[in-house]
Amino acid sequence: MEREVNGINGVCSDLCYRFFKWWGFNVTVIIMNKWIFQKLDFKFPLSVSCVHFICTPIGAYIVIRVLKIKPLIVIDPEDRWKRIFPMSVVFCINIILGNISLRYIPVSFMQAIKSFTPATTVVLRWMVWRKYFDWRIWASLVPIVGGILLTSITELSFNVFGFCAALFGCLATSTKTILAESLLHGYKFDIINTVYYMAPFATMILGLPAILLEGNGILDWFEAHPSPWSALIIIFSSGVLAFCLNFSIQLILHQQLCFIKLCHILKLI
Repeated sequence: MEREVNGINGVCSDLCYRFFKWWGFNVTVIIMNKWIFQKLDFKFPLSVSCVHFICTPIGAYIVIRVLKIKPLIVIDPEDRWKRIFPMSVVFCINIILGNISLRYIPVSFMQAIKSFTPATTVVLRWMVWRKYFDWRIWASLVPIVGGILLTSITELSFNVFGFCAALFGCLATSTKTILAESLLHGYKFDIINTVYYMAPFATMILGLPAILLEGNGILDWFEAHPSPWSALIIIFSSGVLAFCLNFSIQLILHQQLCFIKLCHILKLI
């Protein structure tokens, strides 16, 4: 009996550790991005996304190649372009839209809009992939959609552009999830290997637009900011924390679906 109690306490402690680790990184990354856009006046979402994409594969390389915490999943070069590259494009769009929305709407409102993702996933599967769902699944989406509409109507800091960016980000997240099921069929991927292969493609896709659209603005910001080097440390720290978030997601994904949903609900609270 005592062993069973100790075993239950150990499981509960492990779940709490996993949750608070994931929750801490998740909230910190979001708040830090908001801080970068507002307090540091670094209003360049493409460049912030590039920083995240650069830091993520470096961290994944350390975890896989140096520390050997995760084994490397080998993919043929041809499959990288056929399977990973399309997902990288959607991944880029998702991150960019999330960072853009943070410029115009509060963190809490953006996270509330992201709760719309299950609804967009079901609708996309039905419209594009012709997958039919039970009526109870459709009925369960009604309170989600209704809650988001109510939140949008009563939001004091409502911004149409920020709302649309967050909403299309939900569509991008749903598309990425659906593509992952079809394109990565046959590979037993985990989060670390996924970002290890996807982030370099994402950096390549986003690097040139970031330079062309935001390069001059960053130079002006660098000259005008009172302490640009300390600000850059904060910006690159957000990239490191973004990788830590991806690594902590791996701990959460080993749990049951109900636990994962509970984590997302508590994060919003």
